[in-house]
Amino acid sequence: MYEYIVGKLEDVTPTSAIVESSGVGYYINISLQTYSAIDGKKEIKLFLHQVVREDAHLLYGFASAQERELFRLLISVSGVGANTARLILSSLSVPEIQTAIATENINLIKQVKGIGLKTAQRIIVDLKDKVTAVSGFSSEIVGGVNNTSKQEALSALVMLGFAKVAAEKVLDQVIKSEGNLPVEGLIKMSLKRL
Repeated sequence: MYEYIVGKLEDVTPTSAIVESSGVGYYINISLQTYSAIDGKKEIKLFLHQVVREDAHLLYGFASAQERELFRLLISVSGVGANTARLILSSLSVPEIQTAIATENINLIKQVKGIGLKTAQRIIVDLKDKVTAVSGFSSEIVGGVNNTSKQEALSALVMLGFAKVAAEKVLDQVIKSEGNLPVEGLIKMSLKRL
């Protein structure tokens, strides 16, 4: 099992990062929280979680150990896989998820695409005692919306499994109603409406 990787950030999208370490390029799946934290940096450190399946060995990377720990807690819940956990972490911040679980806010968890009532209830029941408050987690969001931001957000939504036409329509609505938002903001707002 890998603990973390330190290296040069070769490429980053809202859903993945390519990190070069010791001459090897690693493809790492990331959440929007991590994207916000590492975008624009040259050298990064990501905390890793490896998923070994019959057909693939996948790496998931996180900007903080707290986010990785919450990811591991989420995938321990029956019916929540790695991609669903990543989608939850892309839709809500670590403190929002912890607060939702601690206060049994099923509706907030249900807002995430692919999470129904039973799964939201299972997350709360299984994790209520395990989730502890994490302090010091914040993601600074700066920047403005332009055509490139919209295209990056659209690409990320399509990679997360949404239909391109529906995602584009929602993105246009978000831009119209919310105004200037960075890529991660566009994706977050779109995820809440899809």
